[in-house]
Amino acid sequence: MVDLTEISAVVAAAGVLVGVVYYILDLRHQIKMRKTDLLVRLCSIWQGKDWLEAWDKVDSLETDDLIKMRTEHRMVEINQVYSFFDEIGILLQMKLVDINLVEKLLHGHVIRTWEKLKPALEYGRKLRNDPRIAEGFEYLYDEMKKREQRK
Repeated sequence: MVDLTEISAVVAAAGVLVGVVYYILDLRHQIKMRKTDLLVRLCSIWQGKDWLEAWDKVDSLETDDLIKMRTEHRMVEINQVYSFFDEIGILLQMKLVDINLVEKLLHGHVIRTWEKLKPALEYGRKLRNDPRIAEGFEYLYDEMKKREQRK
């Protein structure tokens, strides 16, 4: 026969189990919310006047102009544009932002901007002898291209 002590032990164990499951689900939800919040904050930079002006200036230039800008050390706009995408790429590599959300928000801009800046960034890598320049941006571009090809 089951006595009251055994029943209370089973109920207590079930209560602990329910609490642990709830905590794990809540923790997963909080992580997802933090990742989303981080990306939304970064996108507020992307939508800011300074960044948009820099992007517009870079986007309107031809590739030869970008390399000329680079050689003349007028890098503010190029750095501002590529650094933003580089940060997103690094966060994506570290799995700190959700790839689906990044794709929905930035997909076309990432591909277009990388393809435009690639010659200037590769020139900068050679000039500085640093192949890591824009590594995160290139990773982000590669991920967006993979997702584009799957569709």
